[in-house]
Amino acid sequence: MSARSYLWLFLPALALLLLFILAPAADLLRASMFDPDFTTEHFARLVTRGVYIDVMLRTIRVSLIVAVCCTIIGYPIAYFINLQPRSRQTILLFLILIPMWMSILIRTFAWIVVLGRDGLLNEALAAVGLIDEPVRMLFTSGAVLAAMVQILLPIQILTCYAAMTEIDFDLIRAARVLGAKPRQALMRVFLPLSLDGTITGLVIVFMLSMGFFITPALLGGRQDTMIANLIEFQVQRLNWSFAAALGLVLLLLTIVMIVLLRGLGRMAARRILKAGL
Repeated sequence: MSARSYLWLFLPALALLLLFILAPAADLLRASMFDPDFTTEHFARLVTRGVYIDVMLRTIRVSLIVAVCCTIIGYPIAYFINLQPRSRQTILLFLILIPMWMSILIRTFAWIVVLGRDGLLNEALAAVGLIDEPVRMLFTSGAVLAAMVQILLPIQILTCYAAMTEIDFDLIRAARVLGAKPRQALMRVFLPLSLDGTITGLVIVFMLSMGFFITPALLGGRQDTMIANLIEFQVQRLNWSFAAALGLVLLLLTIVMIVLLRGLGRMAARRILKAGL
């Protein structure tokens, strides 16, 4: 097959990229800079008002915390599933996939039932005598983080699991035959080989967290407002140009952070390989 024939195979992908990514991004840029005449007022407003900078930094911070928590929790779960017999793996993966079939809105409302003043958690704590009065859990940053981790954790588990299934366990056995202890074989052979998939999962979770607005809106307070919540608010006020500017900033921030996370992840992987933990 000639090189020109290969180029034809890329045309559907390029058309989808142009139609669903580049064209909407260009329309966002147009809407944010022409209101109706050319202006940079909306971007100047974003960088000169501290409240918007705080929201941007909060969005990045929350997304990083959620991504790291999902990685710390999801990696050992994926490793445990990978060690099970094939029939048991199917059952465990099915159980992990069940929450993903439910709407994020439904799962968020479920957290309201669990964390409310008369919710399941407060009633359980009162029943065992740990509290005398209901603890305020809703409309806090902790509630937002817990719900986002629970919603996005299956994605991290599945991504780590997919990477682990590609690892040849004969390499682990060879390390054991050569005298490595189980922990050494895990840290020096298995972990480095699974890092790329783990970092990919972390980046995916971070990217999805950057666009969350239902969970912060329902479970958090004013101090938990994220960029997506600001966009929704501006759309409700029919302030389309400023909403477009916020959307473009969210897109650019996400791209920059993804590049940084991938670079830092690769640096960490190389250090782990060199250190031979």
